[in-house]
Amino acid sequence: MNKSKVLVILALLLYILSVVFQFSDEDVIANALKSIILPVVTLLYFVTVKRKSLFFTLFLVLFSISDLMIFIVPYISHDIDYFLGNSLYILAYASLLVEVSKSISIVYVLRNYKIHLLVLTILNIYLIYVLQVIVDPFVSHQTNEYYIELIYNIVMLLLLSVSLVNYFYRDNVKSLSMFIGALCIVFGEVIWVAYTYISERNLLNAVSTTLYVLAFYFFYKQSKIEQEVEREEVNMLINNH
Repeated sequence: MNKSKVLVILALLLYILSVVFQFSDEDVIANALKSIILPVVTLLYFVTVKRKSLFFTLFLVLFSISDLMIFIVPYISHDIDYFLGNSLYILAYASLLVEVSKSISIVYVLRNYKIHLLVLTILNIYLIYVLQVIVDPFVSHQTNEYYIELIYNIVMLLLLSVSLVNYFYRDNVKSLSMFIGALCIVFGEVIWVAYTYISERNLLNAVSTTLYVLAFYFFYKQSKIEQEVEREEVNMLINNH
């Protein structure tokens, strides 16, 4: 059995076990197992993808480091854990945002997707407002945590919006996989917020984990698509317009 198959089986096993332990009310074990899934996917990416993207690699590495911080939480302060962990997630999402947007013609998008951009902007403002309302009773406006949450949500929703515009722009399997991955991860984050701040139900945590795993799958899937073909399609699209 080759390395890639072993890593795929390991990732699936970690996911199944995390869900099983979650419904067994073993939250600590479930979260620990969940935090290892993306590092395994990152290893799979390094093993199987020859032409690696800098910003996508940064996304995987930064997200993995933040996930793995769960194992040093008992040895560091809450502030270090919160600010460093969330800063790494923000940088990871920002790296993926750059990866998605780097091949988009901004001039073309502004010229042809005015209504789309307006609707997405209104929707993002509303979603950010809702998310901040949810965390507001638990995080004071006077603290830096409130602004970390705000920046986190802005970057996350920008990633979703740019991924959708990228799909409109390129209209291919790679862009669709990236958009579905971004959609899954945003829904996973929203459900995680609901689990953390509204109701600590095992089902919510399990659904959030499932959405994260689906997001990682689609992100990995798009990374396997040949970049040369994608560049040719983009150039043809620009030339046609």
